[in-house]
Amino acid sequence: MALVGILLAAGRGRRFDPSGVQNKLLQPLENGDAVVAASAKNMLAALPRVVAVVRPDDGQVAALLGRLGCEVRVCADADLGIAASLTTAIDYTRGAEGWLIGLGDMPHVRPDTMRALAATIERGARIAAPIHEGRRGNPVAFSSYHLPLLLALEGDQGAREILKSHAVSELIVDDVGVVRDIDTPGDL
Repeated sequence: MALVGILLAAGRGRRFDPSGVQNKLLQPLENGDAVVAASAKNMLAALPRVVAVVRPDDGQVAALLGRLGCEVRVCADADLGIAASLTTAIDYTRGAEGWLIGLGDMPHVRPDTMRALAATIERGARIAAPIHEGRRGNPVAFSSYHLPLLLALEGDQGAREILKSHAVSELIVDDVGVVRDIDTPGDL
């Protein structure tokens, strides 16, 4: 069984640049990769299939992710919140055994961490989340058991409520990338 990777890359990144001029997902990291390219490469190294969700007006990110090997889905309702992007990808991959849901602005999560989360689901867990130094991070993996709840998500909370109300298999990791995202220019 192979989980499908979902890379959420449809946010506006207003904390990074309130004017909206600079797309944080396209900013270069130290190695020269764009933030979203590094996030996608790591997920593609861990899983055989990755679906990336982008905004309708973000052709640059869509093209970049497509070239890397992601299946790109446009979420027309991306501005309604992260749940719209997530349900777009879940609905598109409805027959999957499960999903590893990652964020386009988290380029430092190691592929081995993602593989370990997927393996936790493959061994029978319904939800798997990484824990680094006592903090829960991303990505989070879900088995298909939670398909109805994932498809019912609304707003900007993502799957947080599902995590609060259901058993989560916590995976202790030494990967600081699971709690490190790019929210401001200083995070680069």
